[in-house]
Amino acid sequence: MNTMALYLIGDVQGCDAALQRLLDEISFSASRDTVYVLGDLVNRGPDSAGVLRRLMRYGDAARCLLGNHDLHLLAMAHGVRRAHKLDTVDNILTAPDKTDMLQWLRQQAMARLESVHGLPVLMVHAGVLPEWTAEQTVALAGEVQDVLRSDDLPDFLQAMYGNEPDAWQDTLQGSERLRVVVNALTRLRFCTVDGRMEFKTKDSMAQAPAGYLPWFDVPGRKTANTTVAFGHWSTLGTLNRPHLLSLDTGCVWGGCLTAARLSAPTVGNALSCELIQVKCEAAQEPGRSG
Repeated sequence: MNTMALYLIGDVQGCDAALQRLLDEISFSASRDTVYVLGDLVNRGPDSAGVLRRLMRYGDAARCLLGNHDLHLLAMAHGVRRAHKLDTVDNILTAPDKTDMLQWLRQQAMARLESVHGLPVLMVHAGVLPEWTAEQTVALAGEVQDVLRSDDLPDFLQAMYGNEPDAWQDTLQGSERLRVVVNALTRLRFCTVDGRMEFKTKDSMAQAPAGYLPWFDVPGRKTANTTVAFGHWSTLGTLNRPHLLSLDTGCVWGGCLTAARLSAPTVGNALSCELIQVKCEAAQEPGRSG
């Protein structure tokens, strides 16, 4: 008898055929298993609508996060952002079920904190600021989720873009507060030891700008003893450390789509992780935009 399994999947970015192959590879059953998709469900791949329809059909068996590309889709749908030359979301924006897909997208989470085999796992699309605890991260994500699901969505999307403020302060309010949370959760790669974010660099962790570190290497990070799973950073690839799991393996850029199956610890208090990958054939040309 098959037992229930829990999987995490990195950035799909509209690669529905690869997603289907990966789910077949892990023998995923929506009646038995749970899959967490770590954001950037859509864009740059050939069938963004297919990805959303597939995940919607799975109901609570597919629990998704929102990434920067998913928020970009919502901004385009509300006339806040124009299409980029590499965008591939027209099959959502012109679909007869467009309203259903966008409404479903608005209901997805910005961060999740789940108990897996009795241990906490924090899931985000991009990163976590070093001064945030796991609980604070989810609470701040909830503030953004509330606005995404409200009538204030168009105003929020209009004010969402920008790189400032580039650091967190508890006193932040309004659009500046929400912007910092969105930028950390969906865009963060590098920051200073005091949590000041940098957004231009999209290279590997070895190419950190002067004075900056990968967010997960900042000394004293308050989530260091909580397993954090994230995507977004395709040039980083798979990073499987105790309490840290990176799963964007650049499917849409000619890499793989990756799932991680989490199981109970065999040594210490870090979850065991089995990686399963399928090659993606629908690759974009070089010139990545994360």
